[in-house]
Amino acid sequence: MEKIAVIGAGTMGNGIAHVFAQNGYKVNLVDIAQASLDKGLATITKNLDRMIAKEVIDEAKKEATLGNITSFTNLKDGVSNTDLVVEAATENLNIKLKIFKDLDNICKAETILATNTSSISITQIGAATNRPEKVIGMHFMNPVPIMKLVEIIRGYSTSDEVTETVMELSKKLGKTPTEVNDYPGFVANRILMPMINESIETLYNGVAGVEEIDTVMKLGMAHPMGPLQLADFIGLDVCLSILNVMYDGFKNPKYAPCPLLVNMVMAGKLGVKSGEGFYDYSESRKAEHVSAQFK
Repeated sequence: MEKIAVIGAGTMGNGIAHVFAQNGYKVNLVDIAQASLDKGLATITKNLDRMIAKEVIDEAKKEATLGNITSFTNLKDGVSNTDLVVEAATENLNIKLKIFKDLDNICKAETILATNTSSISITQIGAATNRPEKVIGMHFMNPVPIMKLVEIIRGYSTSDEVTETVMELSKKLGKTPTEVNDYPGFVANRILMPMINESIETLYNGVAGVEEIDTVMKLGMAHPMGPLQLADFIGLDVCLSILNVMYDGFKNPKYAPCPLLVNMVMAGKLGVKSGEGFYDYSESRKAEHVSAQFK
């Protein structure tokens, strides 16, 4: 494993590219929009500067990391000679299936195809290719440069060899890989999203307010971030998408998204990314002020 391609320069994609590049891998960062690539590279630079300020790395390491990243707007140019492709595009099944069909046609036969999906079936994605044994899930946590966990998800046909290769690669990145099987939500979101959804239900039913719910979970359960603040940080649209995947996959009403969550997403109140969710982020990205609708 020497050359890596990362598809998608958004929050997860640029974080994944950052981690690979910082650990000495040559990374092709691919996105259809040059503006997204520019923004992603600016984010990586800003995060590296933070690491310098905290004396985690020096200026030479920053320059080496940035020097390991090449950006592409053309998929074929970006992935054709890589050993591993990590897809970090929008959490949309049809988009991912199209990307993996294209990757299967473009990439070398030995290239491993990984997806950073947080809930979509690895088996279904693998079935869109002629190499399902080489398709695997690498679910990084946000923010990628800081969080240690990587969920390694085996599809129905993922080979032992590919799984072992990706597990060892994750360790070389300084991460802690944890192998799980391919069921909706995997482990992280199968447990996390019902908790977030129940927190929204608690607010929706008038049991307590936004700050009160988050305070109970932070101080009573030792969570570093309250569930409503965390939902804002993840993106309410992403939370809704994951819940829908689990509801469709299990047909169990306990995964049905709260009507309040559905309405907020339809209204464009997506959390930090839109400037407002359960909290108002117009002045700060920190959850310091509850959104006006919940006061």
